[in-house]
Amino acid sequence: MKTFVPKKDEVAKTWWVIDAEGKILGRLATEVAVLLRGKNKPEFSTFLDTGDFVIVINAAKVAVTGRKPAQKKYYSHSQYPGGLKTEVLGEMLAKKPEEVIKRAVWGMIPKNKLGRAVYKKLKVYRGPEHPHQAQNPRPHAF
Repeated sequence: MKTFVPKKDEVAKTWWVIDAEGKILGRLATEVAVLLRGKNKPEFSTFLDTGDFVIVINAAKVAVTGRKPAQKKYYSHSQYPGGLKTEVLGEMLAKKPEEVIKRAVWGMIPKNKLGRAVYKKLKVYRGPEHPHQAQNPRPHAF
C-alpha cells in the first residue's frame, strides 16, 4: 500500500461565501478555520495548504452570547513600557467587526508559515457586498 500525498498543483481551490448574520462568533470561526485549512477534504494533509478561500459577509451582524460584549477584552501592546492597550468586544464590534472575526479565526489556525499562508485566504467584510464576484463564490451553509 502506498500513502497518497497530494501535490500542491493538484488541490482545487474553491471560493466560499459565509453570511455571518445571526451566527455565533466562535461557531462561525471554527467553520471558517476548517474550510481555510481544508480539513473537510479527503486529500487533507497537515503540511500542505489544501484549503479554500473564504469570504465572510455581514460581519457587523455576528452574534455573541452571554456577557461577552461587556467582559471580553482584546489586548495589544506597543512594545514600549506602559504600552498595553485593551479594547472591549462591544466597542470592537461597533468600530471594526471584521477584526473580531479575523482574530477569532487566527486563534484556530497554526502559528507558523502554513498558518500565515492559510490566513491570507480569509476575506471579511462588514456589509453584504464584496468585490470577489469574478471568482464565482459558492454559498456555504452550516
